[in-house]
Amino acid sequence: MLVRLLYVSRSVDKECSKSAIESILEVSRAHNLHKGITGVLCYGGGIFLQAIEGGRHAVNNLYNHIVADGRHTDVVLLHYEEISERRFGGWTMGQVNLSKLNTSIVLKYSERPEFDPYSVSGKVSLALLEELMATASIIGRA
Repeated sequence: MLVRLLYVSRSVDKECSKSAIESILEVSRAHNLHKGITGVLCYGGGIFLQAIEGGRHAVNNLYNHIVADGRHTDVVLLHYEEISERRFGGWTMGQVNLSKLNTSIVLKYSERPEFDPYSVSGKVSLALLEELMATASIIGRA
């Protein structure tokens, strides 16, 4: 049974460096492939937004690990659903560079031009991720 999970969290380190994000992605990519996990990670302004897909057990275990990870705070589950196919199947963990996010894309899905998944529904956040995929805003296909 495949599932998709979408969560948002805040970084404990408000100045989370590019090297810290790259380290998170490197570890994710190494472990996710063997567990059948795919997805995409967005980071910007101290906020993580991540979609995770895979088997129910593997996704739930990974989410529980993320909730317990001391690098995150204010972890909120935005969306969880059973799926028949993956939307992020080409990425063991893709990355979105939110520092270059076009505010007109954000305004399409929210009241203000600031990226804030806490203020919109999980379905809206998922639609934003899909638009970022369609507009080639995702980097790091590994």
